[in-house]
Amino acid sequence: MFLPISKKDMKQRGWQQVDFVLVTGDAYVDHPSFGTAIISRVLEQFGYKVAILAQPDWKSAEDFKRFGRPRLGFLINSGNVDSMVNHFSVFKHRRKRDDYSPGGEAGKRPDRAVIVYSNRARQAYRDVPIIIGGLEASLRRLGHYDYWEDKIRRSILLDAKADILIYGMGERAVVEIAQALESGIEARDIGWIRGTCVQGSLSAADEETVILPSFSEIQKDKERYGDSFAMQYRNNDAISGKRLMEPYDGQRCIIQNPPQPPLEREELDQVYELSYEGEYHPVYEKEGGVPALREVKFSLVSSRGCFGGCSFCALTFHQGRELRSRSIESIVEEAKKLSCKKDFKGYIHDVGGPTANFRKPACQKQLRAGVCKNKDCLYPGPCGQMEVDHSEYLSLLRQLRELPGIKKVFIRSGIRYDYVMADRDRTFLRELCKYHISGTLKVAPEHISEEVLAQMRKPEKAVFEAFCRAYKRTNEKLGMKQYLIPYLISSHPGSRLEDAVELAVFLKEQGFIPDQVQDFYPTPGTLSTCIYYTGRDPFTKEPVYTAKTMEEKRLQRALIHFHKPENRELVKEALKKVGRIDLAPVLLRQKKRKGRKK
Repeated sequence: MFLPISKKDMKQRGWQQVDFVLVTGDAYVDHPSFGTAIISRVLEQFGYKVAILAQPDWKSAEDFKRFGRPRLGFLINSGNVDSMVNHFSVFKHRRKRDDYSPGGEAGKRPDRAVIVYSNRARQAYRDVPIIIGGLEASLRRLGHYDYWEDKIRRSILLDAKADILIYGMGERAVVEIAQALESGIEARDIGWIRGTCVQGSLSAADEETVILPSFSEIQKDKERYGDSFAMQYRNNDAISGKRLMEPYDGQRCIIQNPPQPPLEREELDQVYELSYEGEYHPVYEKEGGVPALREVKFSLVSSRGCFGGCSFCALTFHQGRELRSRSIESIVEEAKKLSCKKDFKGYIHDVGGPTANFRKPACQKQLRAGVCKNKDCLYPGPCGQMEVDHSEYLSLLRQLRELPGIKKVFIRSGIRYDYVMADRDRTFLRELCKYHISGTLKVAPEHISEEVLAQMRKPEKAVFEAFCRAYKRTNEKLGMKQYLIPYLISSHPGSRLEDAVELAVFLKEQGFIPDQVQDFYPTPGTLSTCIYYTGRDPFTKEPVYTAKTMEEKRLQRALIHFHKPENRELVKEALKKVGRIDLAPVLLRQKKRKGRKK
């Protein structure tokens, strides 16, 4: 049964008042791949009455009164995606489609949705507590660089005029806040909960508190902005992280409490075993449903967190680097339920998480002391302490394959090929090729220039080449014709036109035709965005070249898609700029292709 979306639904449940109104920029989809579904069902499990206000009319406060005054507060998120990323391409063109809206229709949520929704909720009921969360709030919790305005913006907590901000995966924090409010504590006095940010005073600092550079400092000085980023990065672990304070005017500051510990296996199982409908709300049926559900409806989440450490990824600041996974038994039971759905065709679309083939923390030390502050697990190479083991993941996949009604189990959420290559046992690679892909495997080298890879904190080119050879040999032994498709990022910090040319030549030589190319998108909360804005690595202080103009971004992207006729003139222009017009006949020669490189 879906949670109420109207007064009528409330009456059918016999509710006179809800405890929380959960406001979201997405359509209402009651599936555990959507944060709104998880938070609302977790609160329901603890006995709280939650109504869903999905994609409200934000032009006035009236829609925010739909359920009447909530007893405990408003919970507000922008949806599964940052609203600005949802609305604008990297070239700042407004997108024409929104897969998280009914029928994919764009324009159902405002820009900077968390701020707009929070201010409307405040207008509706001035003294009702407002708690903001989700990706948009989490990654903007402190002063941050905003790509769309090209400036440093202050904490979203201030602009939203909210009482509390939840960052990271918020199950524990939201329940603790609910219990505190239930006990009669005023929202402004709930300042101790891990995984939250609140407004406070510098006078509350103690010897364990880390004072960040002030907002005025990071606005004026890029180096101080980099210093602040580095301090935040090193304190983003539940075991070793300290409380942070970011000063604003006078004694006022934003206080970031240390992160919540990641949910352990039993807790994760409980979250994913709640009574989700697994569908979008029927009210959207006439519009053709919600497109974003299609890819995840028959997928299984097996893990959270990622120790991959890619510099362009915000997972470090949101889910964290310490990995946790669900039990095999819980995932298998969910698969059995999926197989009973009337529209299930026998195909599980994915079994994974941020990185599919990670099932446990990188090493035992992380459980005792937290993740390393100044060292990565996989960059520049696998750490000697890392435990490389695919055995549990293999066991899970085997059990899923054996279930009645399951024709194929795909792995689509991405694998770390460097982790595969670090495993001396090739069983996982063999079974991956034999059972879990269909014709092509998508992997993410992102680039092949050593300078760019270093800025991305990705493995060197030789590792990708070794994986390509191993993948080819494995398929040959199995008698299968299967191919690789690389994911690539253009104009990432560190990438000059010369590096883009090097990548284009590599793709031509190897016969790769890139399927997905993403121009580097500077979003809040990533190391790469900090480098993009400051022009320096915040840890080493070394300068890093960054493509800033739209012209160069277009040239770098065109080089990766050199095979497209519409890019011919851009490719020639790029080659002239770097003095390599001699490569034009090589890159632009057209011929029939028999297929992608094995």
